[in-house]
Amino acid sequence: MSGAFRAVKYELDIFGVLVLSAATGVGGGIMRDTIIGSIPPAAFHDETYLLICIGGGLVVFVAAPYLAQRWDLVMIADAVGLGVFSAIGAAKGAAHGLGPIGAIFMGTLTATGGGVIRDILVTEIPAIIRKDFYATAAIAGAVSLVIFRFLGFGESVQVISAIIVATGLRIFAMTVNLNLPKIKSLPDSPSNITRTRKEKHKSKR
Repeated sequence: MSGAFRAVKYELDIFGVLVLSAATGVGGGIMRDTIIGSIPPAAFHDETYLLICIGGGLVVFVAAPYLAQRWDLVMIADAVGLGVFSAIGAAKGAAHGLGPIGAIFMGTLTATGGGVIRDILVTEIPAIIRKDFYATAAIAGAVSLVIFRFLGFGESVQVISAIIVATGLRIFAMTVNLNLPKIKSLPDSPSNITRTRKEKHKSKR
């Protein structure tokens, strides 16, 4: 649904709405499965994933004004989805023999990869690298799964812990408007700054 709302922002047609909805919902999982060699990707092996994305896109297409008034509920649902995908991705990565870093990467990719595809399709800088405490929450969830796996807990405990951590952090960040520190732009290009420094140094000699 968040992908479909990005289509609303640019006034795309119904096909564009469905494309962004599907890309956001299953894009990360498709990339994950392709990387780890799980072919065909889960989204094509079990088409329920795609049908849910299409259904969500259609709901937004016909009821966007109504849903926009309840955006906070949509974002809470999105936060839960973030936690679930983070947990599923990390668990699948670990099940395919990846180490801790690989499992964490798979969890983060599953949870955020679709959003990156969505933003690229509408020529925006991906939101996860410019705003929102989103990818960081997914990473934390995946880390939680890896830790509980290392401690010997069962898979259900691992997955539940990842969902709770990622979802909880995301909702907390939305509540307090938490973002990561941003780097400030330079007054000029590095080459010009260097040239100016050298010129000032020569004038002092």
